[in-house]
Order: sequence, then structure tokens, then C-alpha cells
Amino acid sequence: MGIEERIMRSLDGVVVPGVGRGIGAMGLVRGVEVDGGRAKVLLASTGLIPGARNWIADRVREALEPLEGVEGVEVEYRAFKAKELNRVGCIIAVMSGKGGVGKSLVSGLLAIALRRRGHEVGILDADITGPSIPRMFGAYLPPGGDEGGILPVVSGSGIEIISINLMLEAEDVAVMWRGPLIANTIKQFGEDVLWGNLDYLIVDLPPGTADVPLTLMQSFPVTGAVVVFTPQSLVEMIVRKSVNMVAEMGKRLLGVVENMSYLYVPEIDKKIEIFGPSRAEEIAREAGAPLLVRIPIDPKLAALCDGGRIEEYDGELLDLLGDGVLRELSFEV
Repeated sequence: MGIEERIMRSLDGVVVPGVGRGIGAMGLVRGVEVDGGRAKVLLASTGLIPGARNWIADRVREALEPLEGVEGVEVEYRAFKAKELNRVGCIIAVMSGKGGVGKSLVSGLLAIALRRRGHEVGILDADITGPSIPRMFGAYLPPGGDEGGILPVVSGSGIEIISINLMLEAEDVAVMWRGPLIANTIKQFGEDVLWGNLDYLIVDLPPGTADVPLTLMQSFPVTGAVVVFTPQSLVEMIVRKSVNMVAEMGKRLLGVVENMSYLYVPEIDKKIEIFGPSRAEEIAREAGAPLLVRIPIDPKLAALCDGGRIEEYDGELLDLLGDGVLRELSFEV
């Protein structure tokens, strides 16, 4: 193994304060040179306050100086834009034609399913006026960063999260912005947040097909979309709107999810369809996309979400959701 390769491996152990991911995984390592035993490491200063830069530089020296063949270490910082450093494999939009159907729940569960498979995952909470992702994941601290970039908040299992609610004085402060301002904020989340190297970025969209979904579909290299709905008969027309939007924007529909599909009562071993008979198979057939999963009304799951502990959830639907999306994405390769 060459000296430069050994240096890069050692740098993997240097983490970004407050994020907990390595400087390599965050895209901050921009180059390594070795000349006469002296190693020079070029790092991006993006999102790092001066104290964090000094701390990282010290940790880099500590990691490299013991290596055989390294006689000195120089750390240089240079300014880069966050979007120049980000390497995101797939962007998955979770959407619906109406509110209250469980897009945030599906976004969270999908992120957890992918993370448990060993992937690097982030969630962009694009529902600016009704954000709920931070509460589900128990994320309350504000994101770090500086004028060069915003550092996402990282959940207990290592999922990167960015949401407007993390930037407000209190989570119940109303965001009373007009469409253009909201759309610009979404663009900033894509360009100014230092996501680093991610396999999947899940975007939790607000309901409808107006400003924010349109902005995201036009401005982001979206790989595919997941449409969420509930069993009510009036949903069919609304689902068609979302499906048609995905098609008109030239994106792939990865699948559909029926939420609040039924309530299972173990005492009588029966599924009760509270909102009427499931139309999941029919809607999936009309949409020309696979039915990924039917999510039941689960009081335990609801309690975990309310308590900020959604990552503790374990159920078959996680496998169905994760495997289904990955199976569809395999056709993109």
C-alpha cells in the first residue's frame, strides 16, 4: 500500500465536530501530496468555524505523524462551495397530492430502511410550512456551519437531516412565507448544505404539485419519486395528479405506498379497514408502478414518532419498503 493511500485511510478516522462523519465522507479532503516525507493535506473549509478548522487540523496531524514515511504534516484550508463537494448518488422525492397522508412517515421509514442496509442517507425536509421530520427523529439542535455552508444535523443512527424547523427559535413558530421565498429556500438547502458523500437523499415534499414540488423537480437531479396515499375513494384523482406530474417532469415513479391502510387488532386477529376497503393494488396498477407497501395504523409506531424515536421501529414493512425501492432503482443503473 502506497503512502498516499495510507494517508487517506488514516484521514477517514478524523471526524467533523457536531456531525460525527469523517472528513473524507463529508467531501472535505481535496488533495494529498507527499514530497520528501512531508505530507500536505488540502481541506475544504466549507461549513467549518475557525475553532472547528483548528481542531480538525490538529486531529489530522495526530493521525498522520505516526505513519512510516511521514516526517511532517502541513494542513491547508481552501474555500469551496458546498455544492462542489457534495456527491449524492440518488435523490428520491416522497410526494402526494394532498396533506395528512403520511409523507414524512414514509420518508423517515425509507431513510431508516436504507441506512440499516449500510447506506449513507440524508433527509431534506422540504415541507417548509409543516415540517415534522426533526420531531420524528428527536433532532432539536440547530445545524452548524458558517457563511460557506450549512452542516446537517445527524440522527442517532447516522442519518443527515436538514429542516427549517431546526433553524427556528421554537418548533411551533409559524413560517408565513410566500411561494417564491419557500422555493428559494429549497434551492438553498440543495446548494448550501454540505451533504458530503451520500448514497441516497430522501426529500420529504409538501402536498400538491405547485411551487415547491415543481422547484425541486426542476432544480434537483431527482432519480425517482414515491407517491403516498390513503384508502379513501376520493384519493384516486389526487394520486393521478402526482403521478402525472412525475411523468411530465421526466422522472421515474419508483412505486406507491398506501398509508393508514388498516388497523390490526391482535385480540381478535383481524384487520379493520377504518377508512374503507384498500384500493392500493388498483391505484398501483393505474399508476403503472409497483405497490411498495401497505402501512397499517400502528399505535406503537405513532408513539415512537411522537417521542422522537422512530429509529427504534422494527417491522416487516421496513424490509418491504427498502427492498422495493432498491429493486426499482436497480433499473436506473
